[in-house]
Amino acid sequence: MRRKLAAGNWKMNGTGESLAEVDRLLRALPDPCCEVLICPPATLLHRMAARLEGATVALGGQTCHAATCGAHTGDISAAMLADAGASHVILGHSERRAEHGESDLDIRAMTEAAWDAGLAAIVCVGETDAEREAVNTLDIVGGQMASSIPDAVTGENLIVAYEPVWAIGTGRTPSLDEIGEVHDFIRARLERRFGPGVGRSVRILYGGSMKPGNAAEIAAVSNVDGGLIGGASLTADDFAGIIRALSAGA
Repeated sequence: MRRKLAAGNWKMNGTGESLAEVDRLLRALPDPCCEVLICPPATLLHRMAARLEGATVALGGQTCHAATCGAHTGDISAAMLADAGASHVILGHSERRAEHGESDLDIRAMTEAAWDAGLAAIVCVGETDAEREAVNTLDIVGGQMASSIPDAVTGENLIVAYEPVWAIGTGRTPSLDEIGEVHDFIRARLERRFGPGVGRSVRILYGGSMKPGNAAEIAAVSNVDGGLIGGASLTADDFAGIIRALSAGA
């Protein structure tokens, strides 16, 4: 049975003072019923790892380079993330695709690098507003999955995050039927490509304006195994509300 996951993506937010929010979260939810992951900026990874030692909260990075090392100023490798205490990494987030020109093949190479370093990869897929208006959502998501996800998938090394790009940070949220349609489609594609056993074991997260007020109803949708949370993960109160909602359905 797939366990619900609340994955917090801090994006380019947070300094040392922000670690107090992690302390508050751990006090509020010392033993959550769902899995919890926080992906802070790289500058906080090592310090957050120390904060989370002995806790039931995992640590992740926000991206990695496909190479293990080399002349790549400003980049970070999967091995470096693992060395800092990370167990997961987000790859192919729509903001990385748009702002850094990351292609599906780039994300595939990064995912392989993450696996080589022992990290679980959260591979993001999703459509823009224009693509949804053109009724191309499933074609877009299917194409991204086919090209971004390597072949050596297990239920432990891959998590897929569906993020409708037009809903990220906008307060707009697809209907529950729309979310269910895409998550069911992703599940069917995973099962068709990797077989029923592996395909059913991979978790599929929803990412796109999930908040404490809507987390429970979204988590109850077919094949929604948790959330990739942006802004609401930055404060302990909001993130705890989402974790409680996901834990109730875990």
